[in-house]
Amino acid sequence: MLQTVKPKRFRVKDARIAIVASLYNARYVEGMLRAAKAQLKAAGVERVQVIRVPGAFEIPVVAASLARSQAPACHGNGRERSPDLSAIVCLGVILRGETTHAAHIGEAVSRALMEIQVQSGVPIVHEVLLLENEAQAKARCLTRDHNRGTEAAQTALTMAQVMKSISL
Repeated sequence: MLQTVKPKRFRVKDARIAIVASLYNARYVEGMLRAAKAQLKAAGVERVQVIRVPGAFEIPVVAASLARSQAPACHGNGRERSPDLSAIVCLGVILRGETTHAAHIGEAVSRALMEIQVQSGVPIVHEVLLLENEAQAKARCLTRDHNRGTEAAQTALTMAQVMKSISL
């Protein structure tokens, strides 16, 4: 059942969010991207970097590169600096066709994003949607009540807060 995205009020100081968004199925991804950026802006997030990639399959390599760039580094005084990136939001739409190709792409992307998140410690928000048809894409990407871009931004903000609360 399609869940309604409930409005949430966030105020997250000093968050930096990267969004990796597919150019494929652009109409739907753009709808999620607009909604995600609006939610982040409403939360006061000023540092949002958007990186566009050709398709869903290319999202994990960019997410991994961003996450690797967050590895703790020494300042030169022997102290480590904390990673600067609060979360990475991944947006894409895969529409099923007549073959199993879409399922293979969806599974590979899901597995890769999970591994990147666990290995790097940087929250990865997975909104690379594997959908049956354009009606599902319209409902999840182009409507206000069910937009997964809004939900992705809310998840990123929540995870930024969680990770900040557990950092030592």
